[in-house]
Amino acid sequence: MIVLGIETSCDETAAAVVRYDGVRDDSVVLADIVRSQLDEHRAYGGVVPEIAARAHISHLDGLISLAMETAGIGFDDLQGVAATAGPGLIGGVMVGLTTGKAIAAFHGLPLVAVNHLEGHALSARLGKQVDFPYLLLLVSGGHCQLLIVEGVGRYERLGATLDDAAGEAFDKTAKLLGLGYPGGPAVESAAARGDGSRFDLPRPLKGRPGCDFSFSGLKTAVRHAVEALPGDTICATDVDDLCAGFQAAVGDVLADRVKNAIALFRARHPAGGTLVIAGGVAANQALRARQASVAADGGLALALPPPALCTDNAAMIAWAGIERLRLDMTDGLDASPRARWPLDPDAPAVSGTNHKKGGKR
Repeated sequence: MIVLGIETSCDETAAAVVRYDGVRDDSVVLADIVRSQLDEHRAYGGVVPEIAARAHISHLDGLISLAMETAGIGFDDLQGVAATAGPGLIGGVMVGLTTGKAIAAFHGLPLVAVNHLEGHALSARLGKQVDFPYLLLLVSGGHCQLLIVEGVGRYERLGATLDDAAGEAFDKTAKLLGLGYPGGPAVESAAARGDGSRFDLPRPLKGRPGCDFSFSGLKTAVRHAVEALPGDTICATDVDDLCAGFQAAVGDVLADRVKNAIALFRARHPAGGTLVIAGGVAANQALRARQASVAADGGLALALPPPALCTDNAAMIAWAGIERLRLDMTDGLDASPRARWPLDPDAPAVSGTNHKKGGKR
């Protein structure tokens, strides 16, 4: 089974081709092409939806052609087309989904309208033996959730952010400290040089019951720490120490919330044995290491997609399409693009989840 994947939910234009030979361990990413729009958005400190949509229109067809050429196949070799249908910036989602529909209709292929979050949720299974059910920490620029993944299309949300997503907090902290956009990698780099114990930053919700997150107060505390520094300018050492303190605080909050989620997961699925971390923030090496300890303490194995599959990409969309095609879960050409699309539709709505924000990992 060979599937073309298309991803245009935010500011990456991406096309990929993935082959599945019947065993997950043997799945092969034949092509994974991503065009970042950082240069288009950097001057604005975040993603501008109209600019993002126009860039998708300009570059998507060429990226699809390049992906097919790189994979060494023609459209007649495909068994399906998978395109992100949401959640995300609606203009961009429409570009990718409409393109996917056109290819599917012209070549007589089944279409899978993929939930972008499901792409992240299933990405750890691409090329790896990660069995259902598993516990998922989905953490990115627009999303911060803990879910039990019981199967394809079967998700139970245990907690979500009450305000900012973790990746958004990284971006806003970077902007405050003059590190530019995107903020996540810049903060991680500065934190590696800093002293995380210098500034006393809060750990919102740490030690409380439940699995929800909150990062707005932490972001505000960083701003107050900057304002309390002497002088009119902030020096490089201050920036490094603040980044280290901020990253350590995020790590503590995530660890605390995941510990609570592991207890709930264990109670419901005693045989479940894996913690999966996905999304752009999962590419942060310090946070990955911290969660490895949390998983081990909770008796779970840790499954992490490679960094290239953590940030937005089309390989995960193609893989989600394969997972669904194997179960005959296809969509009609009338599939609608969605700005919001929760993985667990029965969970109560929470501000800060199930949609893309201006910030990115």
